[in-house]
Amino acid sequence: MTTLLPHIQIETAPQPSAAVIWLHGLGADGNDFAGLVPELDVSGCPAIRFIFPHAPAIPVTVNGGYVMPAWYDIFGADLVSRQDTVGIRASAQAVAALIEREMARGIPAHRIVLAGFSQGCAMALHTGLRFPHTLAGIMALSGYLPLADQFAAERTAANAHTPIFMAHGSQDPVVVPARGEASRDLLVKMGHPVQWHSYPMPHSLHPREVADIAIFLKQVLAHDVA
Repeated sequence: MTTLLPHIQIETAPQPSAAVIWLHGLGADGNDFAGLVPELDVSGCPAIRFIFPHAPAIPVTVNGGYVMPAWYDIFGADLVSRQDTVGIRASAQAVAALIEREMARGIPAHRIVLAGFSQGCAMALHTGLRFPHTLAGIMALSGYLPLADQFAAERTAANAHTPIFMAHGSQDPVVVPARGEASRDLLVKMGHPVQWHSYPMPHSLHPREVADIAIFLKQVLAHDVA
């Protein structure tokens, strides 16, 4: 049995009937985006439980083996020529366990959004599009689709039509825009409904992006409250 990842939990109101599981980037932790919840205008949505898990601390090759919170190891700056398949799949199991825990607590998969930034974005796309139950949506911020060459064979029909919000900074030096655009193009080619947003920023979050995230959450969570 997968041990549940440690996490921060914030509920917008009692008895939530929707959930957002939000994965941080390399070297950060669940606190990174927890402070964003009060800034999101989710009026019109049912009560939402936000879950911000902490990745385990592991040595990261690209950073000289320095131990830091990471969902998987990074071997090189280009991110994709050599990938940590074992680490990605292990974290995917841990993230899936969080989704399943919300389902066990009474929130159906189609009321759950999986979100992530940078490495967390990679995990959200990897895990969400392989998950066997239909999710409400996926938010992919400043990241990319890992293990893209295996994606066509491993994606599930359950999430073939799940709305995907993709956002990227036009000046991102960490995950270069072309990396995100290539992932977008692959997903679109395979028929996934992608909303693409570009913002004038580096590897960060833009104020307009925060507003657009709130709009997306309303789109996928404000209906079907029953």
